[in-house]
Amino acid sequence: MKRKLVKGQGWGYKGHTCCCIHRQTQPSHSCFYIVFLCITGGFLVGTMCCGGFAKCLGISLIPLAIVCILCNILLFFPGGKTQETDHITVEVFYLGGIVGSGVLMIFPALVFLGLKNNDCCGCCGNESCGRRFAMLSSILFAALGVAGAGYSIIVSSVAINHGPKCMTDSVNKNWTTPFNDGDYLTNHTLWAQCKGPPNVVHWHLSLFLVLLVVGLVQVALCAVQVVNGLLGALCGDCCGCCGESNGAV
Repeated sequence: MKRKLVKGQGWGYKGHTCCCIHRQTQPSHSCFYIVFLCITGGFLVGTMCCGGFAKCLGISLIPLAIVCILCNILLFFPGGKTQETDHITVEVFYLGGIVGSGVLMIFPALVFLGLKNNDCCGCCGNESCGRRFAMLSSILFAALGVAGAGYSIIVSSVAINHGPKCMTDSVNKNWTTPFNDGDYLTNHTLWAQCKGPPNVVHWHLSLFLVLLVVGLVQVALCAVQVVNGLLGALCGDCCGCCGESNGAV
């Protein structure tokens, strides 16, 4: 990116619309401030390349969403065994992995993937507003992703704290949740209270931990896209418009 002094207009950055252009022979203090922001933003945009970086985020979110959906489905089979509905932990039916970190995460992922090829000349003939609007809209979908992943995180945290529903009396076939306030997390001897299904505590804890960790990663990725979208909306896309750079570096 090169900065050039346009005679009779002031300082500006060739190829970027966010930089300050004053019809003065000398740049004002406000122009210097905006140019500084554009230098910083331009560096980050140049690194992220807005649409290209969003595509990488979208590619990362899709497999994470699939993992969450699979984990939630496996939780319907405590210990890897088919059980009656009443014998399944209630938090599994909240569908935090299927809906929150799964389906709701697919929408922002697809939007991020499409930003790279977005036609920025499709907004009332304006060469810059189409791309900027697309980057702004990606922030809304990123917020949707944060909400979905946040829901999954909350459900997973509650499920880990409550522990699994298991058979505590093999004679009377009594199924209940024997743990309180996550006490089984630090005292593994309590796990013996679950008589069945086999390894149900490991099954419950491992899968919900995966949902919790993946949810946190998804929140982080969507938060990065919020920053990326703001940079793209404010300083334009670094990859040019409609395939033409117009000499921009």
